[in-house]
Amino acid sequence: MFKCPKGGYGQRTLIKDFTYSFNPEDRIGIIGPNGVGKSTLMDMITGRIQPDSGTVEIGSTIHIGYFDQHSDDLAPHDNLRVIDYLKSVAELVKIADGSIITASQMLERFLFPANQQYAPIHKLSGGEKRRLFLLRVLMSAPNVLILDEPTNDLDVQTLGVLEEYLEDFNGCVIVVSHDRYFLDRTIDTIFAFEPDGSLRQYPGNYSVYLDYKQAEEIAAAKRLTAEAQLSKLPSETPVSSPTTETKSRKLSFKEKREYETLEAQIPQMEAEKEALEKLLYHHPPSGFSEVQKLSERLTTLSQAIDTATDRWLELAERQD
Repeated sequence: MFKCPKGGYGQRTLIKDFTYSFNPEDRIGIIGPNGVGKSTLMDMITGRIQPDSGTVEIGSTIHIGYFDQHSDDLAPHDNLRVIDYLKSVAELVKIADGSIITASQMLERFLFPANQQYAPIHKLSGGEKRRLFLLRVLMSAPNVLILDEPTNDLDVQTLGVLEEYLEDFNGCVIVVSHDRYFLDRTIDTIFAFEPDGSLRQYPGNYSVYLDYKQAEEIAAAKRLTAEAQLSKLPSETPVSSPTTETKSRKLSFKEKREYETLEAQIPQMEAEKEALEKLLYHHPPSGFSEVQKLSERLTTLSQAIDTATDRWLELAERQD
């Protein structure tokens, strides 16, 4: 579990009010601008660094494999043969279907032919060394796998093999990346760093997230347009004294708060509705219960949007 009411490191506040319990079935993508703290968050989750506030609780059976951007230098192992470097972690590893494969078979799967397996590490290119380090992480048999910007150093062929491997991986996968294609192929939940320091969760892969954000922006623009149109409407001719009419039209403090809350909530609900529609129509879950759950949520959202919009319009007409 990662619990962070206000996570900071040094003088920076990286995360506010974020709590999440990672599950074995999770396929999570972490996104955000460069320098926002994605790698620092991974270092906190893995225990490499400690947050100034908040807690990270790691279960006794958890084994984390971390393929980071600055993985250990292979220079001390330069004279080791490729296969001996991998065997120093494990000679055998169990894969998702329960079968056992050897270090040599794992090397072949990740594009190291037999003759290259017995070459010294210093003969490898930079990309091949990164691929070998990835294999070292996988051979350690993690049940939580963290990949920090894997597309920066791995070639297209290796990424294709890795995507296939992750499809059958029996554990939690967390990917930090800017690569839309890779995220679309490997994850089903997005955690996005927001400008206010919050870490917001979105259902679906990266493409669904982009659709959600676009829908959110469109909904906000529609709301601003509606406000502008309401402000141009001519005021009604009073049927009673001006003093009485003014008093009846003014919003109470509670109603003003309600108006402001609705103004913020409606675009969010509309954006969530559109994202759910795209998810159900284009990337539906495989399980019937999950589809039913999302469909029920969509119906509830539609009703809530109608009710909230009617109330917002009623209050908007009485704004000063």
